[in-house]
Amino acid sequence: MYPIASGEQYTDGQIIFREGSWGDWVYVIQRGSVEISKTIGGKKYVLSVLEPGEVLGELGYLGVIERTATARAIGETALGIIDRSFLDREFNNLSGYLRAILVTAVKRFRDQIDRSCEFTTRKDERLERRISLAFKDRQAFVKAYTGNISRGGLFIRTDCPLKQGEQFLLKLQLPDLSEPIKINCEVAWARTQSEGETRPSGMGVKFCEMSKRDNQRLTQYFQAIQKGEGKD
Repeated sequence: MYPIASGEQYTDGQIIFREGSWGDWVYVIQRGSVEISKTIGGKKYVLSVLEPGEVLGELGYLGVIERTATARAIGETALGIIDRSFLDREFNNLSGYLRAILVTAVKRFRDQIDRSCEFTTRKDERLERRISLAFKDRQAFVKAYTGNISRGGLFIRTDCPLKQGEQFLLKLQLPDLSEPIKINCEVAWARTQSEGETRPSGMGVKFCEMSKRDNQRLTQYFQAIQKGEGKD
């Protein structure tokens, strides 16, 4: 049995931790059940339901990463917080090679989850294109460039991503156009560069609104690429 440092009680429907939050407590379910879910494209997907004796929160501890899913109590639920000194001692007793393998495996699993979510919500073909752009944060326009683009959204490479759910104005400078097209966008997800992170920092955004003229110009750009006439 796991050594328990303290306990927590949750009522039916109460959130234990949310997807995207930071925390490295590891819990074991003592009574009740816990629903694990992710939000993809604004829709909730239940990944699993954990029962007494099962552990949750281990990915945040092992990989030092943000929570990959939301945990919610089902019914009256009691959780034990596994003693941190015990976890640290057991983890540090592993060889450095094995610790590195575990951390790599956790981050790779997180990447696979992110990629699965991206493909689930993606309706249009993504094209690898580097295009200059500027987006308006709370203070001013920030210059950046795309990593990929589709008819419905794009990935912005930037060290200053906005928060998930934020709406902003994007100015996209398509090749051969004298002025940028303007698009009202929303942040679908954001990622910052952390220690050990191999993927570039930035944010995935979806297009919400643009003028009819700008929509036509974006459509023409994709048509040109499909005909082999597009320029990077």
